[in-house]
Amino acid sequence: MWPSSQRSLPWRRSYQPGVPSEVEIPDVPVTRLLDDAAERHPRRTALVFFGRRIDYHELRDAADRFADGLHRLGVQPGDRVALILPNCPQLVIAFFGVLRRGAIAVQHNPLYTEEEMLHQLADCDARVAVVLDRSYATVRAVRRGLRLEHIVVTSLVDYLPPFRRAVLRLPLVQMQRRRAAITAVVPDDAGVVPFRDLQKAPQRQVRQLPVDPSRDLAAIQYTGGTEGRPKGAMLTHRNLIANACQQHAWDMGGQEGQDVTLGVLPLFHSFGLMSCLIAPAMRAGAVVLLPRFDRDRVLRAIRKYRPTIFPGVPTLYEQVLDSPRFRASDLRSLRVYICGAMALGQRTIDRLEELGARGLIQCYGLTEASPAVTGNPLGGSARNLTVGLPLPMTDAVIVDVEEPTRDLPPGEPGELVVRGPQVFAGYWNAPLATAQTLSKGWLRTGDIAVMDEDGFITILERQRDMIKVSGFSVFPSEVEKVLRRHPAVYDCAVVGGPDARRGERVIAHVVEHPAYPFSADELRRHCERYLSHYKVPAEFRPRTDLPRNILGKVIRRKLRDESVNSPA
Repeated sequence: MWPSSQRSLPWRRSYQPGVPSEVEIPDVPVTRLLDDAAERHPRRTALVFFGRRIDYHELRDAADRFADGLHRLGVQPGDRVALILPNCPQLVIAFFGVLRRGAIAVQHNPLYTEEEMLHQLADCDARVAVVLDRSYATVRAVRRGLRLEHIVVTSLVDYLPPFRRAVLRLPLVQMQRRRAAITAVVPDDAGVVPFRDLQKAPQRQVRQLPVDPSRDLAAIQYTGGTEGRPKGAMLTHRNLIANACQQHAWDMGGQEGQDVTLGVLPLFHSFGLMSCLIAPAMRAGAVVLLPRFDRDRVLRAIRKYRPTIFPGVPTLYEQVLDSPRFRASDLRSLRVYICGAMALGQRTIDRLEELGARGLIQCYGLTEASPAVTGNPLGGSARNLTVGLPLPMTDAVIVDVEEPTRDLPPGEPGELVVRGPQVFAGYWNAPLATAQTLSKGWLRTGDIAVMDEDGFITILERQRDMIKVSGFSVFPSEVEKVLRRHPAVYDCAVVGGPDARRGERVIAHVVEHPAYPFSADELRRHCERYLSHYKVPAEFRPRTDLPRNILGKVIRRKLRDESVNSPA
């Protein structure tokens, strides 16, 4: 027996006026978003890539050509096609082209190591991979033993504006070096197909192959892997369409064909896929694609293209604000900052508010929910130290960690469990993990949270990150918050380590401020002023940096592994 649907839903009374509690979700494939945008606004810009503009008519045509090319390669409905690309037009074209064939898009980080790439390609059993030339060597190294029949290779140079391509062809030494930095020579191996070969004119009319949006998969998105080996979250067409509808219902200030989204988050991550591709396509918005984060390049893009929506993470915003080239006027065009993936701190909130930024909302999601689950309301009522309210058609409850059938009252911490049309269909090739995570439509998030009487949710910790010291629970985030008050602490992360007497001990990994070196005794005395004795770190380990993933999240697993290998 899981949480009853006959409960009060306090968050609905906290919604911004006009935001509905229910939204209509069309029963269509994800490609319908592209088709509708191309029909209504064929000449409106869909993508901007280093100055090159691609309108919706051109994008749909390119996706259809790619779908026909996949047909010539033998791709059938239900086949998995691996996309190993950074943010570039080819990724968008391939994504929609794969879905047009009724196949499943499986995205991978192009910077993966051979081991990481091998695990995911073997797990999804892809028949075709679409690869950036600079990532081809990694795929080539692991290809033996995989079912990969074709590897479609492309280059960032292929979709640069003509004048930029012409400059790169100049025989000057600096141009040759610049070209070598963004391209790579690909050997003429068996099964290698140039991307441009799949862009030839179709010999037949390209139609969307039939899919059941509620049952058929659009994508397999691998979880971030900050904890253990990544698992493939199966997302249906309806999951993705529903989450885009929920986000648009939340943002009542958006107008069709008017918004410009800054696409610096990687599209191969679920946050970037939804916020920088699927949701913009639903309203025929433009996306400015940047292959990687570079704060000066981000600033130039903001000044040139005047984006209205900036999906990002706190560290990304901070780096932009820290640029010596930053000016407060750079923020004038932006009306919404969608902040997710990691906690938004008071310092970042204050800095943006002091600069006149508006529309900053801390949100929460996870790959298994397509990904958005909650958001702070727009319109000035955000409480950005929380992750906000459940989105329309999303139910949420805090349950007892040990007895998940028991609902907890407002203010009492427990595991956050959610339900809604965006919740995934399960993990690919992992029925046991699916059964442990999904029950009767409810998704166990694994996050420890608390909900207040108005429905606002605060994430306290990942359940697996909690430290048990002599039976007492320690939230690493609480200890980290105290540590960051000390001027010597530039950055920190707290994890548990094995302890024969107490079960676990608290270990603080600390990056010291260059102008204020610390001593362990000094930090211990600081913590003792604000924390109960069992929460005070037993050990302070100095570091030059912390291991982070592509979005800047600390990879606590690596820190815990260090602790296990050096027990007390």
